[in-house]
Amino acid sequence: MSELTRDAGSPGRRRKLRVGVLAAALTTILTLLCCVGGAAAFFLTELAGDEKDGMTAGLACDPAHPVSITGDMPRFTEYGEGQLRNAAIIVKVGQDMKVPARGWVIALATAMQESALRNLANSTVPASLALPHEGVGSDHDSLGLFQQRPGWGSVEQRMTPSYTARKFYEKMVKVPDWERRPLTVVAQRVQVSAFPDAYAKHEELASRIVDALAGGAARTVQIAGRAVCDAASGSRIAASGWTAPVPGGVGSGFRTADRPSHHGVDIAAPKRVTQIHAASTGRVLVARCDPDHSGRRDCDVDGYPGKGGCGWFVDILHAGGYITRYCHMVDRPLVVPGQLVQAGEVIGLVGSSGNSSGPHLHFEVHIDGDRSSRGAINPVPFMRDRGAPLDGTT
Repeated sequence: MSELTRDAGSPGRRRKLRVGVLAAALTTILTLLCCVGGAAAFFLTELAGDEKDGMTAGLACDPAHPVSITGDMPRFTEYGEGQLRNAAIIVKVGQDMKVPARGWVIALATAMQESALRNLANSTVPASLALPHEGVGSDHDSLGLFQQRPGWGSVEQRMTPSYTARKFYEKMVKVPDWERRPLTVVAQRVQVSAFPDAYAKHEELASRIVDALAGGAARTVQIAGRAVCDAASGSRIAASGWTAPVPGGVGSGFRTADRPSHHGVDIAAPKRVTQIHAASTGRVLVARCDPDHSGRRDCDVDGYPGKGGCGWFVDILHAGGYITRYCHMVDRPLVVPGQLVQAGEVIGLVGSSGNSSGPHLHFEVHIDGDRSSRGAINPVPFMRDRGAPLDGTT
């Protein structure tokens, strides 16, 4: 595969399968915001949809490992024991309400942004209540872990962590398709924050804290210490917000002795034209035909070993500066640059264009927003740690 350093698009025929798909392109644009330490957050605009009650189906694959709010807390350099105990309360309330684990990550990331997991008071709290608190917030009428305003309840209620967590979940599960939508969008629908992009930077650490508190909840279900369900199977979205792009086992691996410049892995899809899913929510950076070694852009015909190029391919930028790449599609991708895609959304179909010996998906993961080979990492452990193993096992 080529180094892929050019982003220019190329003309090409469109097949019937694409009719109507691109009409919705560019409906929502995501702007990358570089943050401290090289992290990235997204400005996400509101997505259309009516409010409705109910929680997402699929509880059979959600964690059954109970969270303790009184036992020893895991250690994280970012937070102290009291803050992690508040995190445990948030997760336990979610468990008690039978909210899928993805919701725990969203709630936790929201509280991390709003209060740094501290039960914050303010000058409006009367001394007569003698409520325990862990600091004073900057907003004159917002209280508690989620910095909820008077409409959420009384002062005493908003200073009770379990109450505030329950109120957050009750509103969160009414957000349409909340499990598949970007964390920032869901949190913003609940909180109506003045800084809606800020939640995204907490997603990865929130997933790790949920993992530590609930025995791998952000990855897979564990019962009696044994993983019994792959959260990303059947294109389900793991609590971490990731899913496997296609079902199938990994064939050619990452930078093997035989292929040291193979900067991803090849996944043997069940059949040609298998749907390829976005591994996580993000913004499409590139969707085009990659030229072969001779500079030709003939991706509408099957390729062959040694031809060079990725064929029809897509690059997606995700929160945290991660980039995923999907190569050798059968036809022009079903997405366009600048388009926001949700985790699990179909972005193309498996084929054999470019440097390919047969239908499969070449899948790459890059860090630090670096699309070159320097940014490539092994996708297998990366996806396994996010509950979306590429081979369907844990």
